Amino acid sequence: MDIFGLQVSVGALVGKAVMLAVAVVAALVVQRVVVRLMRRALDASSLPSASIFINIVRVLIWALALLSVVEPVFGFKPDAIITGLGVVSLAVSLGMQDTISNLVSGISIMLSKAVQPGDQVTVAGVTGEVTDVSWRSTTVRTRGGAVQVIPNSVLSSTALTHVTDWTVGCCTVPLVVVPGADLDAVEAEVRDVVSRVLEGQLDPAFETGVIFTAFTAYGAQGEVQIHVLPGVIFSAAQDAVVRALTGRDWLANAL
Repeated sequence: MDIFGLQVSVGALVGKAVMLAVAVVAALVVQRVVVRLMRRALDASSLPSASIFINIVRVLIWALALLSVVEPVFGFKPDAIITGLGVVSLAVSLGMQDTISNLVSGISIMLSKAVQPGDQVTVAGVTGEVTDVSWRSTTVRTRGGAVQVIPNSVLSSTALTHVTDWTVGCCTVPLVVVPGADLDAVEAEVRDVVSRVLEGQLDPAFETGVIFTAFTAYGAQGEVQIHVLPGVIFSAAQDAVVRALTGRDWLANAL
C-alpha cells in the first residue's frame, strides 16, 4: 500500500493501530484508578480546588501514554520531543516566575493549612478576615469593608499573625486624667458613657476596659478599650466616644 509516497503494509498499519488502541485503553484504565484514589485522598484532606491536582495527573498520564507509542506508531524519536518540551518549559517558567511562585506558595499554604477562610489575621500591614484562599492569592476583608488580595508568594514570605477574638473587635481611645482625680470614678464614668453612646454596637462577650499605663506631666495616661460587633467601623465608634467625653473636668488638656 502506498500512502503519501511511503510503502506501508496492511499488517504494519494494523499493528500500529492495535498498539495505539492498547495505549489509549491502558491510559484510560490507569487514569480511572489513579483519579479515584486521588479523589478519596484529596477529599479527606479538605483541600479547596483540589481538582487541579487531578487535572495535572491526567495530563501526565496521557503524556506518558503518547511518549510510549510516538516512535513505534508515528516514527518520531521521543527524546527529540522531550528536549523540545524542556526548552518550551524553560521559556514558559522564565516568563511566568511570579505566577509559578504564587502557585507553589498556594499549594504550601493549603497543605499546611496555615491560613483558612474565617481566620482573623494581620499580614503585610492588613488586618481582617480571610474570605478566600486560592492557588494564586489570599483575600482578606478588613472591618471597614475593604477587600485586599494578597499574592501567596507575599503571604508565605511575610510574618503572619493570627488575631485573637479579643483583638479582632478592639479599638482604643487614649486619654490623660488630671493629677489627683479619682481613677475608679473616672473608669466607672467612662464605661457608662461608652455603653450609652454605643448601645447595640458593643460585643457582649467583652467588657469595656479603662487601663492606666503611665504617669506624664499632665497626669495619668491610659486608654479606653472598646470591643465592638462585626460591621461597626472603629473610627465611628472612637469618634462617638471622644465627642461624649470631651469637656469632662477630669480630662487633661493635652496628651
